[in-house]
Amino acid sequence: MKVLFVIDRLELKYFEFNNLVTNFWIIKSLLQKECEVSITTIDMLKLKSAIAYTSCYKSYLEGEEIAYDKNSLADIKIEDFDLVMFRPDPPVDLDYINATYIFDFVDKSKTFVMNDTTAIRNFNEKLHALLFKDLMPNNLVTSSKKDIIGFLKENEEIILKPLNMCFGGGVMYLKKGDKNTAVIINSMTNNGKQLIMVQKYIPKAIYGDKRVLILGEEVLPYCVQKTPSNDDFKFCEHNDNNIKKAVLSDSEIEKYKPVAEKLNSMGIYMAGLDVIDEQIIEVNVTSPCYFIKEINNHFGCNLENTITDFIMSKVKSYCKQMN
Repeated sequence: MKVLFVIDRLELKYFEFNNLVTNFWIIKSLLQKECEVSITTIDMLKLKSAIAYTSCYKSYLEGEEIAYDKNSLADIKIEDFDLVMFRPDPPVDLDYINATYIFDFVDKSKTFVMNDTTAIRNFNEKLHALLFKDLMPNNLVTSSKKDIIGFLKENEEIILKPLNMCFGGGVMYLKKGDKNTAVIINSMTNNGKQLIMVQKYIPKAIYGDKRVLILGEEVLPYCVQKTPSNDDFKFCEHNDNNIKKAVLSDSEIEKYKPVAEKLNSMGIYMAGLDVIDEQIIEVNVTSPCYFIKEINNHFGCNLENTITDFIMSKVKSYCKQMN
């Protein structure tokens, strides 16, 4: 199987086996299964006479680590790959959106793309969580200062989120009576010109949020609790001190299974739900972190092999369906 990974520019710059990065675990597992894996970034995607190409490097195993051949850079037609793993990190800015357009010129009957680039382009991780509004805290999407102040009065403690950032970037906590209320709202909404997500603050957020992992139509039984970092109110530092073992009950798995089925039907096969007190606060679909190192250590499993077995079976069944 020939596989192309579209990764983040920063990951390429420091490309080595980094056990905190989901992509590297998956690439390593695919290489061990004798797949050919090439890597690229969104700035190396291109169209030639309406045919999608990318400049890319070949990756390889080096003992227990992975590396890439800096002399192997070549332009390859994207349809020559059996599978594309599209996993650049947000922000979902114009460069990101333009990269998804390149894949509109890829024959999806020849090349399977995971997650589907059209689905990612059409899915905002904060806003489209509202597809599952019955599982969410009270919320509002607006750029109106008046609306937000009214929501604050009603809920007393709220969270304000920009719609296209990641890793907790730009997320603010606001309490009724805060003297900085106007400044925070004006800053977050760019003086009423930018839509944001506003959610009722969930008190159990002091214990952090669970990362619930979705693979295809299934909710995986493995789970971690991401605890607030240092003096922050949210998780924003990926280290062992802030990631604890968590457990999903059977009822929780049943509750989130329809979410997995819905996302899968949209072409989003890998996703991570951020959950507090059984309420979804965000649905990660761009490059969801599966916390493989931590889950392997806590549960004594090899999650990367579960993921790659799923990926390979998905591609094979898709190819069989197309043929």
